[in-house]
Amino acid sequence: MWTPGMGELIVIFLIVLVLFGGSKISGLGKSLGTAISEFKGALNEPPKKEEEAKKSEDEDKNA
Repeated sequence: MWTPGMGELIVIFLIVLVLFGGSKISGLGKSLGTAISEFKGALNEPPKKEEEAKKSEDEDKNA
């Protein structure tokens, strides 16, 4: 399997820079960073459906 070296990565980056321009790349980086941070936040918080199910079970036991 082929793995790109430093020279190939620089050429790929330059081609992407020419095709999309600096402003679109910075916007893409910003949106990618936002998506990653939201994904990490979603992994850390418990699912809401399970919390609601537990609350309703607790209310049924107490009633």
